[in-house]
Amino acid sequence: MSFTGFPAAALDFYDDLEMDNSKTYWTAHKQVYEESVKAPMTALLAELEPEFGPAKLFRPYRDVRFARDKSPYKTHQGAFIDVAPSTGWYIQVAAPGVRVAAGFYEASSERLARVRAAIDDDRRGKQLEKLLAKLTATGWTVGGDKLKTSPRGYDPEHPRIDLLRHKSLTVSKSYGFEPVIHTPELAALIRADWKATRSLLTWLSDNS
Repeated sequence: MSFTGFPAAALDFYDDLEMDNSKTYWTAHKQVYEESVKAPMTALLAELEPEFGPAKLFRPYRDVRFARDKSPYKTHQGAFIDVAPSTGWYIQVAAPGVRVAAGFYEASSERLARVRAAIDDDRRGKQLEKLLAKLTATGWTVGGDKLKTSPRGYDPEHPRIDLLRHKSLTVSKSYGFEPVIHTPELAALIRADWKATRSLLTWLSDNS
C-alpha cells in the first residue's frame, strides 16, 4: 500500500474518541482506526524507512495501571524512529491534525549530566544554540520538560541557563488541518522536516 495521505476520517475518529473514550466506541469504530489511521501511518513509515530506518508504531492502548485517568485508549497515533536511546524522530496524527518532532524525550541522570556538560561547554553549547535558532527560524518550536529552578551546580546567570534546565529537549512542527496532510505530498514534507533536524539529533547523540 502506498501512502496517499491521512483521510479526514482519521481526524474525525480521534475527535469522537475524545468525547467517548470507551471500549464500546472503539469496538464499533475499530475498522475506521485500521483503515484510516493505522494503514496510512504504516504506509507512510514504510516510505520513509529507506532513509531514516524502521519505526516503532505505538500501541493505541493506554497503560492505566497507575494512572488516575482510566481512559483505555490514546487519543492520538504516534510512531518513533530512534537514532540513540530515547532520541530520534516522531510523528503523530490526532484530532488537531498531524505533528512531527525530533529530539530526546527522557534520559538517565548520567546521560542528562553529559548533555548539560556539553551545553555548559562554550563551543558545544553555542553550537546547540545555533542549531536551535536555525530550526525556530524555519517554523519549529523548542519544547521538552524543564526544571523550574537551575540544575544543581550551575549558575542561575549562565548564558544558556534556559537550555540547562531541560530534562528533555525536542523540536516540533504542526501541520494541523492543512490540506496537504490528506495528500501523498505529506511524505516529502516530513522527509524534509526530519532531514532538517538530523544535525540536532547528531549533536544530542554525540553529547550524551
